[in-house]
Amino acid sequence: HLLAFCGLPILTTECEASRRPFEKERLDNEMQLVGEFGLKNKREVWRVQLLLAKMRKNARDLLTLDEKSPKRIFEGAALLRRCARLGLLAEDKRELDYVLGIKVADILARRLQTLVFKQSLAKSLHHARVLIRQRHIRVGKQMVNIPSFAVRLDSEKHIDYSLTSPFGSGRPGRNKRKAAGGGGGDDAENDED
Repeated sequence: HLLAFCGLPILTTECEASRRPFEKERLDNEMQLVGEFGLKNKREVWRVQLLLAKMRKNARDLLTLDEKSPKRIFEGAALLRRCARLGLLAEDKRELDYVLGIKVADILARRLQTLVFKQSLAKSLHHARVLIRQRHIRVGKQMVNIPSFAVRLDSEKHIDYSLTSPFGSGRPGRNKRKAAGGGGGDDAENDED
């Protein structure tokens, strides 16, 4: 960004600060989501909450318009198509009213980290995050190393180990190559005696 280059702060909102920072019920819900989906910190929850709030606001604004309004028809169809592509809405629930019923957990369930664990490519959610960050996972032909990557419904069946990964068809890891090579330099000295 040009503003960052000039030394000025970039004013983008990634997540919203809570109006009540020490509300016990909210803190407990956030911790439950962090634990359930293996998140790094609460900022990941707040980011999804902001995304969901914007989606809900768009849906509410479109619902106030007349049903035959071109803006409602065009933007409503785009919002529903985006939600359906991400797997947030089922085929029979493609209406703006159902967008208001989407929860934070529904969006978190579509993350790559969660889907890698559910497809048994990793032993735990935390292991799934490590595998993704260490470039062992691909979606289709593209290697992805972002745990929060939102996986589309049609891409879900293409999640697999990357081609260069030792877990997939890549060459074995450092320790396995070392063991197959016959150890280290100490063995060569003992053989000469």
